[in-house]
Amino acid sequence: MSEGIEKLQRDVEILAAMANEMEEYLRSDVLFWHIMDATMPRLTLGGYLMRQHRLLALEDLLDEATRGVLETAVIQYNQALVEKIVRLEQKIHRELEARLRQWSEYLRDLSKDKRAANYAAMVETRAMIEALVGQLELPPYQLDTRVPQQIVLLDNNLRRYWRRGDFVWPPEWQPAYPESVYWWLYGTPG
Repeated sequence: MSEGIEKLQRDVEILAAMANEMEEYLRSDVLFWHIMDATMPRLTLGGYLMRQHRLLALEDLLDEATRGVLETAVIQYNQALVEKIVRLEQKIHRELEARLRQWSEYLRDLSKDKRAANYAAMVETRAMIEALVGQLELPPYQLDTRVPQQIVLLDNNLRRYWRRGDFVWPPEWQPAYPESVYWWLYGTPG
């Protein structure tokens, strides 16, 4: 089994664990939530939405049982959102602030040392930003109009160092991330 497929299967486990705690997470003021299983990353809406996007786009690569776990997780997530429009919006905007700051700091470090250290891992932050914005672009949510402007500024900063190249994540994931939208996954700074 390829590394990309193994990571997708792990993503399903993570997504299910996140969905299981989503209701409680949304009621809390905590942004980076510790999941009961210590082997899991912290629950954030960006982490959840990034994985959900990838998994739904690539579900044909999963076996039937794993697709069932994915479907259950998505249903559980959607149920957790019922009557929490404002709460979700607030939490996403808080996370967007944190993720934009995190991405900006990475790009600032890049301006000092143009080598793309850990770019494939660090660009996950940019993927989470994209997923969070995508959620807020759906009705009935509202995206703060300053966020797209901040993203354009950061993307323009990255483009100054950009070298187009191969897809930086496992090749099996490429269909979930068309280059026309996710250009920052097709190359490295340098």
